[in-house]
Amino acid sequence: MQRHFLHLTATLRKRLPSVPSLQLHSHFSNLSSKTIDADAEDSEEPEPPISDQIFRSPSKSGSYKLGDSTFYSLLDNYASKGDFASLEKVLHRMRQEDRVFAEKSFILIFKAYGKARLPEKAVELFDRMVHEFQCKRTVKSFNSVLNVIIQEGFYHRALEFYDRVANSQSKSIQPNVLSFNLVIKAMCKLGLVEDAVEVFREMPLRKCVPDVYTYSTLMDGLCKEGRIDEAVSLLDEMQLEGCFPTAVTFNVLINGLCKTGDMGRAAKLVDNMFLKGCVPNEATYNTLIHGLCLNGKLDKAVSLLERMVSVKCIPNDVTFGTIINGLVKQDRVEDAACVLVSMEEQGYHANEYVYSALVSGLFKEGKSMDAMKLWKEMMEKGCKPNTVVYSALIDGLCQEGKPTEAREVLSEMIDNGCVPNAYSYSSLMKGFFKTGDSHTAIQVWKDMAENHCFPSKVSYSILLHGLCEARNLKEARVVWTQMLGRGIKPDVVAYSSMIQGLCSTGLVGEALKVFNEMLCQEPESQPDVVTYNILFHALCNQSSVSQAIDLLNRMLDHGCDPDLVTCNIFLRTLSEKIDPPQDGTDFLDEMVIRLVKRQRVSGASKIVEVMLQKFLHPKASTWARVIQELCKPKKVQAAIDKCRAKLYG
Repeated sequence: MQRHFLHLTATLRKRLPSVPSLQLHSHFSNLSSKTIDADAEDSEEPEPPISDQIFRSPSKSGSYKLGDSTFYSLLDNYASKGDFASLEKVLHRMRQEDRVFAEKSFILIFKAYGKARLPEKAVELFDRMVHEFQCKRTVKSFNSVLNVIIQEGFYHRALEFYDRVANSQSKSIQPNVLSFNLVIKAMCKLGLVEDAVEVFREMPLRKCVPDVYTYSTLMDGLCKEGRIDEAVSLLDEMQLEGCFPTAVTFNVLINGLCKTGDMGRAAKLVDNMFLKGCVPNEATYNTLIHGLCLNGKLDKAVSLLERMVSVKCIPNDVTFGTIINGLVKQDRVEDAACVLVSMEEQGYHANEYVYSALVSGLFKEGKSMDAMKLWKEMMEKGCKPNTVVYSALIDGLCQEGKPTEAREVLSEMIDNGCVPNAYSYSSLMKGFFKTGDSHTAIQVWKDMAENHCFPSKVSYSILLHGLCEARNLKEARVVWTQMLGRGIKPDVVAYSSMIQGLCSTGLVGEALKVFNEMLCQEPESQPDVVTYNILFHALCNQSSVSQAIDLLNRMLDHGCDPDLVTCNIFLRTLSEKIDPPQDGTDFLDEMVIRLVKRQRVSGASKIVEVMLQKFLHPKASTWARVIQELCKPKKVQAAIDKCRAKLYG
């Protein structure tokens, strides 16, 4: 067993991106020296000595002397205040008077060091206990120090401390279930879940029975690593071992399942909770509601909210905020507003993030008057807007084509002590570009730099797009070079904008070079249908039809489906640039077949829709293949739902 833990420590040292122990010691020594320096400064000031009156008549009663409890009270008092200089003085006097040192006294001091965020001082005192104070250390003081280190987030240091003490030659301290729980927690925090599982399996061999905290901690670690099935299997295992899960245990699993979108299993776990006599709490409901919102099941989330209230489980502002945000994202702002009213009726006050979601949603639906009304109501209710709410208002006004008003809001925001972020400035730039005022948009960019607001990837994309739209390719090139020089990788919008700018000035060859560079980038920078359409349009305008078709083949091979714009570009080219002209029926028909062969039925269906709109009839065999794919199991209902949405939506 000892060999395993020694091996584990060696493995950790290899795998962890941890600070070397020498550096750690140096770091903590700096903290310690600051404390000592502070103590030295304190000692220079005259302090009243500890009164001798309270220690008189020290008659012995076994190992206990009168006054021992007084010393403990002093330690307790100084520890609660974090007065480490006085603590050292009391310990020094106790040692001078040959007092008996109780372990509980040191545990008080360990907790004080934890509160003061000085874990290494706790380790130093732990090491002094035996030799300096003749106090026997047990697993209680060991766990106390281990917990202090872990609470500070020094998980690798905690594992080193555990290994040093638990596997020492003296074997004076045998870890208990709490010790193992802390070690498993540290390992899970470091992502060493496999090692945590190994330690968990060895607990019985060390005569330690895992408790509910052990199982819950390990389940949480497994869920965060995406090993949901293993985490759920532990639930069955713990019950077979006679360990009954708590609400926390179920919440860990429910949260993991919700994040993977497996709401069915999450709901079954809730039923299981009731069967086990474990009542869902606020965290359970909040987790489920958040999961339902993430998966777009807002009606079920609202129903669950009503159920939550009916069982006297009080929802909090997080619950309401999650539902409101989810409804807004589904363009159901009116429903979100109703939830806000319900929230306020129950005595809860919406925070800035709820208001920002609603303001954004109202502007998005074109209800600018309602958005401004909500803004005024927020101010009247004493909810002070923060950067997020101001940015939502600025973005909304810009969407309405009112960038000048939005700029006034930005000035008000700064006057009220709110610092605009990259999103605030980016929205304003986009608003001015949208109205054709590129000069003011560029000035906003300069204001952003002057106010020391570092531009984001989105900021650069908006600027590049605006400059290229305004055919200001020279400035766009400067911005592009600056962006790359700062290590910011362009996204698909930035690349597409640059390609558009180059194509619009006839530099199609250079645009294709940028496109080829784009293909070598990360997924978020890969070309989309808009990028391809820009190049199709440019190539076809130059009568480079064969090159455009080659690019179309590459597009299909890269998993990007054509859209209406793609079809229109090639239909126009085939009718105007080809001799003799073609109506494009065979061309589109072949594209449908190629997509069906690749199991991309949705893309194929869109092209069929375009053909029907243009009165171009697909071949009977093409029809048959598309219908056959659509009518496969699990796709029939989706097709019916889509048709119903088009007919009645």
